[in-house]
Amino acid sequence: MTILGIDIGGSGVKGAPVDTAKGELLAERYRVPTPQPSDVTSVVEAVAEVAARFDGYDRVGVTFPGVVVDGVTRTAANVDKSWLDAPAARLFTERLGKPVSVLNDADAAGVAEVAFGDHDQQGLVMMLTFGTGIGSALFLDGTLIPNTEFGHLEIDGKDAEARASDRAREQDDLSWEKWSGRVQDYLRHVEMLLSPRLFIVGGGVSKKADKWLPLIEIRTPIVPATLLNNAGIIGAAVIAGQPAIAPEVH
Repeated sequence: MTILGIDIGGSGVKGAPVDTAKGELLAERYRVPTPQPSDVTSVVEAVAEVAARFDGYDRVGVTFPGVVVDGVTRTAANVDKSWLDAPAARLFTERLGKPVSVLNDADAAGVAEVAFGDHDQQGLVMMLTFGTGIGSALFLDGTLIPNTEFGHLEIDGKDAEARASDRAREQDDLSWEKWSGRVQDYLRHVEMLLSPRLFIVGGGVSKKADKWLPLIEIRTPIVPATLLNNAGIIGAAVIAGQPAIAPEVH
């Protein structure tokens, strides 16, 4: 069975077929810009454009930057508000003509990292993706606790992702040193609340971990994502390969 993974981000929609046994892309990923405005119709078409680049897939997994419950998108912090309570899995399934599962983007990245990354899975492990926002995925002994939204913790009277996301770094023109200080404040707050065994950091900045990760001083071990920015694509495909979760075409 060939499974296509598609990752909807704040700036791009990217996808590729995935070997879900090895956690590897089977072809070079294809990316299109996230439509602006990122309303339901436009994003569904962007996903269809990515899917059209590949042939012979049986199922599709799609990530979404927000809470997803039973295939319905419940929040839309970094996309158009038309996504609030949208039946995303059904819409994608109808458009692509294949069974589609939809899950939170950070959860998808975390699923891939826990399955294929070289990480200790014991105890409470937290994946954080720093991009347009801050996504979080929480695992207890390797089992996903879905739809956590720790990027929206309040730090110094502001949403954490408004201060410490990669977009905030770019918008505020912060040096890596200044930005890492904000990230450190955020991580220490999460540490205080949850006492995780391990932080895994992903998203676009995971490719530049050498510039900022050594500047972070916290108690909890912190490592960059093994799969870097492909983790969402791979995790989406892994979940889509679990038929009990993926809806059928009607």
